[in-house]
Amino acid sequence: MKTKYLKINPDDNVAVAISDLKAGEEITVANQTIRLAEDVPAGHKVALKDFAEGENVIKYGYPIGHTRKALGKGCWINEKNIQTNLAGLLEYTYNPVNVSLDIPKKDLTFKGYRRKNGDVGIRNEIWIVPTVGCVNGIANQLAEKLREETGGKGVDAIVPFPHNYGCSQLGDDHENTKKILRDMVLHPNAGAVLVVGLGCENNQPDVFKEFLGDYDHDRIAFMVTQKVHDEIEEGMKLLRGLYEKASQDTRTDIPLSELRVGLKCGGSDGFSGITANPLLGMFSDFLIAQGGTSVLTEVPEMFGAETILMNRCRTKELFEETVKLINDFKEYFLSHGEPVGENPSPGNKAGGISTLEDKALGCTQKCGKSYVEGVMPYGERLKVKGLNLLSAPGNDLVASTALASCGCHMVLFTTGRGTPFGTYVPTMKISTNSKLAENKPTWIDFNAGVIVEDEPMQKTLERFIDYVVRVASGELVNNEKKGYREIAIFKNGVTL
Repeated sequence: MKTKYLKINPDDNVAVAISDLKAGEEITVANQTIRLAEDVPAGHKVALKDFAEGENVIKYGYPIGHTRKALGKGCWINEKNIQTNLAGLLEYTYNPVNVSLDIPKKDLTFKGYRRKNGDVGIRNEIWIVPTVGCVNGIANQLAEKLREETGGKGVDAIVPFPHNYGCSQLGDDHENTKKILRDMVLHPNAGAVLVVGLGCENNQPDVFKEFLGDYDHDRIAFMVTQKVHDEIEEGMKLLRGLYEKASQDTRTDIPLSELRVGLKCGGSDGFSGITANPLLGMFSDFLIAQGGTSVLTEVPEMFGAETILMNRCRTKELFEETVKLINDFKEYFLSHGEPVGENPSPGNKAGGISTLEDKALGCTQKCGKSYVEGVMPYGERLKVKGLNLLSAPGNDLVASTALASCGCHMVLFTTGRGTPFGTYVPTMKISTNSKLAENKPTWIDFNAGVIVEDEPMQKTLERFIDYVVRVASGELVNNEKKGYREIAIFKNGVTL
């Protein structure tokens, strides 16, 4: 390892420990030598100056909070001695910045599936989607029987997606369920879909069918279980027909410009904003330079860094949509009597993230430096290429489901603590540190921890681009290998 500590931005008044630092140890930063007053764990911050009570702590070149009390040079700075500067709603001013990225265009392709409507998928799977949670067991049994019957051959996977909703919901909750299920049924990673309904639910199958709009009747079938004698027998008849069609699909060369990726982080630590998130930012800029699309979500984890995104909006209208995106989520917090700044989890804090601003400034690095070209409400589908912002909470499975539902082919998920889950598209885990990659090889797909060890960022990026192309072309990530695939739908209101 080249260094044991890092000052990220010249304006910072803290450094980050790359490995554990011991009390009494001396570090030299910007020509000053500092003796550590106490042990500082890896990923955590050390004071580079004497702080007065209430003074701003600067990291990534921005304030991440203020001190709760006076702190001396060489102290360990953590959530116990600093606190957030965030409060309620804010008024914002559009101060657009000029974005100029010198990234060459390469004629890269991946092996994908061209659908009848011209859309592209990176998987060719058969999905069984319940309209309501009452038929989850039926969906699970149908998927199991089709896998047994086909030996799992001919398509990439056969997967049911049970969920708890589709009935006893009102207003926005009911609309959210309809939108997410619609987005799944129309997703190009599915070669065929069987929609399984009950018949008496709020999410009526016939109404839901109309809600889909124009769809491929050869690849999407419906079964209302209250209207058939034997739902397993009838479901298998429909699935056999869908399987016969989907199993004939083949991969073909697709320009990288048609790839859409979601950007997500979870179980973040003090290395997230130094290794994996900047790597995703560079990849996002690269993909956009090729004509592709990336989507950033987790709106509450933009708080404290939102002006960076607002000023990169291509137009004043997009700026205003981003302001609404931020303030709507703040109002959501406040309407439930919750403060807007109480976000870092116990795992985040243990990993070195002390405030929401600390987390946000690392989180937003995932989207690089490109212009914001689109802003989407929850459950809506992509309409423009380039960098898009999507309304969704920070919860890992809810946000990842939302990214898949807007049309992303895969989710690129950075983590410093590790997590095994996956949503209904490939959910690639990128570790922020090498220790995690070593300890959890069946969770982690790509290790960005080498960036603070001995590998230049550009070389890591080149390896990452190659890996993403391979995954888009069919190479499985760990959540697919393990069968960890779930969905979660955002809920806000009452349950009847």
